Amino acid sequence: MSDVEEQFEEQLEQQQQEGVVVEELQVVNLATPIPLDVQEAQREVKLFNKWSFEEVEVNDVSLVDYIQVRSPVFVPHTAGKYATKRFRKAQCPIIERLTNSLMMNGRNNGKKLKAVRIVKHALEIIHVLTEQNPVQVIVDAIINSGAREDSTRIGSSGTVRRQAVDVSPLRRVNQAIALITIGAREASFRNIKTIAECLAEELINAAKGSSTSYAIKKKDELERVAKSNR
Repeated sequence: MSDVEEQFEEQLEQQQQEGVVVEELQVVNLATPIPLDVQEAQREVKLFNKWSFEEVEVNDVSLVDYIQVRSPVFVPHTAGKYATKRFRKAQCPIIERLTNSLMMNGRNNGKKLKAVRIVKHALEIIHVLTEQNPVQVIVDAIINSGAREDSTRIGSSGTVRRQAVDVSPLRRVNQAIALITIGAREASFRNIKTIAECLAEELINAAKGSSTSYAIKKKDELERVAKSNR
């Protein structure tokens, strides 16, 4: 027993001998206990504290290692230096890569908070329109928007011809993200629709594989040119 506790005990005994009434302190529960299922739900990391990463599946085997959905985040802003080493950007959460791609063009550089707000609004629109997990819709859109075959220039400056080549998985993901954001940006330019609405529409159409999507149109065009140069 410590010195403080001994002094406290002595004071209590002295007060009891003198006839002073000492009221016992009662423990009062100020808050009701949190149920176990609520505790489990709070423990799970969800995007914007709304959408889970657990049920998201990458349905293309070749892109499983390049679409990062296995490390959940609350917001698409990890402040990681993914450009310092080759292929490290494959470890960047796929939602953050989409957010960063919205900052293309000089006047948009560095406006990460604005890009995060756009993505959050777009995800909410997707959830309302499709009643699906918007993270899954984004993953499906990226899988559908990447060209599997492209063409490259072969030969010296005198005789140049195009040759069809396969596209690597990382380039497919990079190209898909770029095409989706370019399509959304062009659709919202001089339009009453906001960029978030255009991005949501582009992602939904790309996830369906619809030809109304800018990314799907460009992908089909690239594959058609490659097919003619086999």
